[in-house]
Amino acid sequence: MFDYMEFQAFGPGEILDLYTTSSSSCMLQEQDQDLAAFFPELIESDWQEHRCSQAVGRQSSTSSSSSDDLFTSPPSPPAPPRTYKPCFVCQDKSSGYHYGVSACEGCKGFFRRSVQKNMVYTCHRDRNCIINKITRNRCQYCRLQRCFAVGMSKESVRNDRNRRKGKKEAVKMTIMETYELTAELGLVVEKICRAHRETFPSLCQLGKYTTNSSSDHRIQLDLGLWDKFSELATKCIIKVVEFAKRVPGFTSLTIADQITLLKAACLDILILRICTRYTPDQDTMTFSDGLTLTRTQIHNAGFGPLTDQVFTFAGQLLPLEMDETESGLLSAICLVSGDRQDLEEPSKVEVLQEPLLEALKIYSRKRRPSMPLMFPKALMKITDLRSIRAKGAERVVTLKMEIPGSMPPLIEEMLEDLQNLENHQKKRSEERAKQNSSQLTAAASSPYTAASGFLL
Repeated sequence: MFDYMEFQAFGPGEILDLYTTSSSSCMLQEQDQDLAAFFPELIESDWQEHRCSQAVGRQSSTSSSSSDDLFTSPPSPPAPPRTYKPCFVCQDKSSGYHYGVSACEGCKGFFRRSVQKNMVYTCHRDRNCIINKITRNRCQYCRLQRCFAVGMSKESVRNDRNRRKGKKEAVKMTIMETYELTAELGLVVEKICRAHRETFPSLCQLGKYTTNSSSDHRIQLDLGLWDKFSELATKCIIKVVEFAKRVPGFTSLTIADQITLLKAACLDILILRICTRYTPDQDTMTFSDGLTLTRTQIHNAGFGPLTDQVFTFAGQLLPLEMDETESGLLSAICLVSGDRQDLEEPSKVEVLQEPLLEALKIYSRKRRPSMPLMFPKALMKITDLRSIRAKGAERVVTLKMEIPGSMPPLIEEMLEDLQNLENHQKKRSEERAKQNSSQLTAAASSPYTAASGFLL
């Protein structure tokens, strides 16, 4: 993949080897052009400096007392382009000196792969195949023997491999050193992880069980599943409240702000949690007591038209492969969000969120050094959760009309904020409609002013 990056200069003993393995045409000449060809590591500036010094020397040796000597001599000609002898193996155009000899990219790569993988080839003829740029791929055995015969060095391949490995290790160490949690952030991560683990058991810790209730087709509402679901939802809300109280700094907020944040984020966290227990091959989700329901059953349990959006979100979480620490940190970031409506101290909430964001960024990058985009992708899931929450506000209205009695108190309290959100959005839509209507009415009497106002 990185063949074009390799370049082999002569080592201390390799020039002597070249003398003994090359034809007389490869011997060093006294001319400057041949020196440039055999020493490709010479840079252009050194070459020009050398030629200029020779020109100055020749000029000074033939100088006279005439006034013309006061003028600058004409510039030296540009350095000749680097030229290499044809590939010693197949006579194709050489790209430089590789592993001790002039070689093309194809033979360089072939020799390196053969040595690194300890390849053993077989000749199907008499082990004396002609190797040139047309026939070089026909017999790998004879091609490798030709590489050795012209002087390609196994040791050069090993040294090159070690040099590459050292560079990779250095890059890896740099990445690991760059993304290290401070002691303070490490404590935050530890607290969040413990709070998440103790309020939300992982899928492998649960004993799954299923039910056959309304599993065949979708209906408006299965009351039996609704009763079970509402019971589990109440327990889950209690666990979310317990988790929130253990988020560093959350209880230092005013009681009013704590309640506001909990009501605003509770459904987000519940959806995020249930989606981490999604089993794609069975298209099921597992609740905290182990109850495992299919997509159809979850629809009938009360999710209704929200079901497919929730399952889509669960499928989009899978590529992130978040562990419980990342799920806990993302839940805490959802909770401690300074842009919620009606906060008394939004700036204080934002201050609490900053270390959570930093902790998730460093933790996710340290866990996946080669995938730096995982952190922003995880944050984008908060936007998706809020979109689901907005749809949930619409579902609350219809669900209340479908169930025979009242909702459990905790669910009612949690959904109260969603109802307020729905009412707020409806009110804003009505105000916007009235404003547009008045602008359109004004347009009939004064097109210019009305049009400019409408654009604003």
